[in-house]
Amino acid sequence: MSWKLLSVLLQYPDDALLEAMAELELTAAQLPPAQRTPVDGFLAYLRATPPAVLRQAYVEAFDFDRRSAMHLTWHTHGDRRQRGIELVRLKRHYAEAGLPLADGELPDYLPVILEFTELRPGEGIELLVGLRPSLELVRAALHRRQSPYAGLLDAVCVVLPKPTARQLEQARRLALEGPPAELVGLEPVSAPDAVGAGA
Repeated sequence: MSWKLLSVLLQYPDDALLEAMAELELTAAQLPPAQRTPVDGFLAYLRATPPAVLRQAYVEAFDFDRRSAMHLTWHTHGDRRQRGIELVRLKRHYAEAGLPLADGELPDYLPVILEFTELRPGEGIELLVGLRPSLELVRAALHRRQSPYAGLLDAVCVVLPKPTARQLEQARRLALEGPPAELVGLEPVSAPDAVGAGA
């Protein structure tokens, strides 16, 4: 399976992405059926939609609703120091794998995690499983908006182990309550804007 393909498709649809459509479609043809169906649907959407509309849809999908933000540790840790600890841990994983981060790019950005999973599938899947409540939160938010990007989250989740009842309950709680509040006296790690981050 191509985690790299999903990483690319979940990034901002700039000219470089749209010019690579033929290559992306060839890669999608190699996916297992459970992933290929939603990915093919998304690629058809890219083909049929004007670039300006694609870009506006991306903004609406990932910037208008914090529940669909792709910086996954923000959902579970908010602006608390614990998030900073998690970001450092992720950076260490990426450094060991030789995966550089672009300037200003946070390591909990879903496309970056997927790129890491392409390099080290076992470790990457373990990270994704640990972040499953956030994944389910984002996935549900995109489905509620009827966003074309919902299918890409389906393609990520379908090959992971099924979420536990506890993970699903945590996702529901996050949807209702949002991320934890900052604790007094601790410096926050703010949630970045989704658009352009990691793109």
